[in-house]
Amino acid sequence: MNILVTANLVPFVRGGAEAHLEGLVHALRQAGHAVEVLRLPFRFTPAASIEHLMRFTEQLDMRDQSIDRVISLQFPGYGLRHDRHIVWLMHQHRAVYELYDHATASAEQIRLRTAIHTYDHNALRRAYKRFANSRRVAERLRQFNGLEAKPLYHPPPLAQHFYCAEAQDYIFFPSRLERLKRQDLLIEAARYIKSPMAILLSGEGGQRAYYQKLLDRYDLHHRVRLLGRVDERMKLALYAHSLAVFFAPLDEDLGYVTLEAMLACKPVLTCTDAGGPLEFVQDGETGWILPPEPQAIAERIDWLYTHRAKAAAMGRAAYAHWQALHISWSGVIETLLAD
Repeated sequence: MNILVTANLVPFVRGGAEAHLEGLVHALRQAGHAVEVLRLPFRFTPAASIEHLMRFTEQLDMRDQSIDRVISLQFPGYGLRHDRHIVWLMHQHRAVYELYDHATASAEQIRLRTAIHTYDHNALRRAYKRFANSRRVAERLRQFNGLEAKPLYHPPPLAQHFYCAEAQDYIFFPSRLERLKRQDLLIEAARYIKSPMAILLSGEGGQRAYYQKLLDRYDLHHRVRLLGRVDERMKLALYAHSLAVFFAPLDEDLGYVTLEAMLACKPVLTCTDAGGPLEFVQDGETGWILPPEPQAIAERIDWLYTHRAKAAAMGRAAYAHWQALHISWSGVIETLLAD
């Protein structure tokens, strides 16, 4: 087939969305399909730039372009026209959905919210098929738009390269340094840890200076390290030698970190409001689902230090759970393109 894939481009920002796109395109080509990628330049502000991109996208008619399928991953790309348009939704524009606060919204934000809700209602209803990259994303679509989508999971990057090694005394948390990822929750927890456990945070992002100030304020440099961006080899090693992995973002869409920890045979500490990770973590079996409270997190980390064998057993259970899910790119492509 000739397949067009649409996604956004935010210059010099790389995260899960880019990995998702690259994995999909590679899997489609491996399956023998011809693939072109249409990336729409996206800016989060001002609102007028988003509205302009919406108008541009909904005028794109790809029905007479020798294209057999269109697969769209993000807002607003799913607004273009094609009779076999498949939406595999990463997430919608979160600022006007679950992150929207009417009490603090400006007139511009209120107008943008109305415009996007109308756009999504019309565009997503037209889709030939709808999928979501997690159950949480599908729940939001049902809640806000009254539309159904089938959850469809895919493997994280480097899935075949993760391994498990002898655990050392640290908790690993790899992610962009942003407030929604909540590195500050783990930093706050570090104030209450009594055991000699360390916290290793990898990644770059807009909140690095803020997190650095927290470490200065609480004098936590002996316990918490901001590693910055690490290469793939180092990332795999940090997973492999961790005692456990922490991943408790606020209402995450999916989150590769949980899946990566499972592949590395590590239990995951997450929180009750983390969203996507809750679809994989089995409380008390493959990890722990904790209240988003620093002291509760610190207590579990101290418990891990004195129950290393139990932590290792839970990590092995996490890997067995991953295997039982049968998540693969070949399965994704078969599902997406099935008539």
